Amino acid sequence: MISVSLKYLVLIYLGIMLGPILFVWFLHEWRAQRRERAAFRHVLRCTLCGFEFEDRTSAVLPRCPRCGSLNERLRLSGL
Repeated sequence: MISVSLKYLVLIYLGIMLGPILFVWFLHEWRAQRRERAAFRHVLRCTLCGFEFEDRTSAVLPRCPRCGSLNERLRLSGL
């Protein structure tokens, strides 16, 4: 028989019970961040008027639909 003290037994029990829950939580957060980045991949902000628009074309310098200025493809920073 293996002799284990009560404090180590409680620690092992918590590790077995909370480990999978923490793993699923981290996996969910990681996937949510990936979905958010994918959603904003084609969103651009005009450097002249500040209008945010979606452009799925492969143009190097897309035009703003509001003011017509050419914009570079810069990534939007999150909050």
